[in-house]
Amino acid sequence: MTDTMTIDGALAAALVDYRSGMCLAQAGGGMNLDLAAAGNSQVVKAKLATMESLGLRRGIEDILITLGDQYHLIRLVPNNAGLFLYLVLDKAKGNLALARYKLTDIERTLKV
Repeated sequence: MTDTMTIDGALAAALVDYRSGMCLAQAGGGMNLDLAAAGNSQVVKAKLATMESLGLRRGIEDILITLGDQYHLIRLVPNNAGLFLYLVLDKAKGNLALARYKLTDIERTLKV
């Protein structure tokens, strides 16, 4: 989680098991990351179910939720099934494209 918090504009980050909704690791603050982990697990499950219903076979890379002053990025970890990285990014201080790039790099080198 230390690497995730080095992303410009990062406010909070978590590693989440979406099968259980449990937060496995976290950094930063300003919000209840355990609650965010559980809620975003439901988002991932809903999207996966919708994709299955539609017959879409390619996996989810990431999900972006845009708020007034924040981006919330959910990046699935394909080499660790059932996990995702969650990043809260300050819109004014962060660069969305660069954050997505760095989060992808972190996801690829993640060892659980």
